[in-house]
Amino acid sequence: MKKTEFLKDMKVKSSEELQKELVAAKKELFNLRFQNATNQLNNTARIKEVRKNIARIQTLLTEKANQ
Repeated sequence: MKKTEFLKDMKVKSSEELQKELVAAKKELFNLRFQNATNQLNNTARIKEVRKNIARIQTLLTEKANQ
């Protein structure tokens, strides 16, 4: 999913839904790191993508909290 599509999807979600997405993304990042450590990960670029998505979700949560 491209960055703009991801942001459009996330902006319409509520804070509770964003929190769930954040937890899911952190779990995915943990699993990717574990796969990388055991040499089972083929697409290492996915780690960077998930890290950036976590930051985007946290930014949206902060924006919603400040409104």
